[in-house]
This record gives sequence, structure tokens and C-alpha cells, in this order.
Amino acid sequence: MKIVRCVSCEGYGWITDEFTGETEDCDWCQGTGYVYRDTNGIDHPIPPSDYGKVADQLERLESERMRDLGYTGTAKHPKDQAIRQGDD
Repeated sequence: MKIVRCVSCEGYGWITDEFTGETEDCDWCQGTGYVYRDTNGIDHPIPPSDYGKVADQLERLESERMRDLGYTGTAKHPKDQAIRQGDD
């Protein structure tokens, strides 16, 4: 099956209720932002047991999504992030 961006949450992994402002994980993708699409075009959540198998694909797709949003930076490992080192 092909991995695609969740059409319900547009890859964010969460939904914000327009009326209450509450945010919760997307029901379609279960918070991942991506789903399996079968040969019939039907979307299915990616089971947690598959995360290890598809982690590289998800990282690549997420990088593409961020580029689509205009992000031009690169990811930093948490130990290299100033906010996690106490630097401001």
C-alpha cells in the first residue's frame, strides 16, 4: 500500500474543533498525519506495529510537507536545539 498525507487533517495529525477550539488527534490517521491508501483508493490508518517499517518514508513525507508550507530549515537533533540546552 502507498503512504499518503491524511486528507482529513492535511498531514498535521490533529483536528481543531471550530466551535470549541479543542484540539485532538485526527481519527482517520490516529495522529500520524499519514495513512495507507490501498489499490481501491481507500485510506487506512497505519498500525503502530508498522511504524518501524515505514519511519523513513514518514520522515521523507513530513519533510516534503514542511517544504510545501514554506519551511526552509533542517531538522536538528534535540541535543542540538538551543531551547533544550537552556540557551535563549
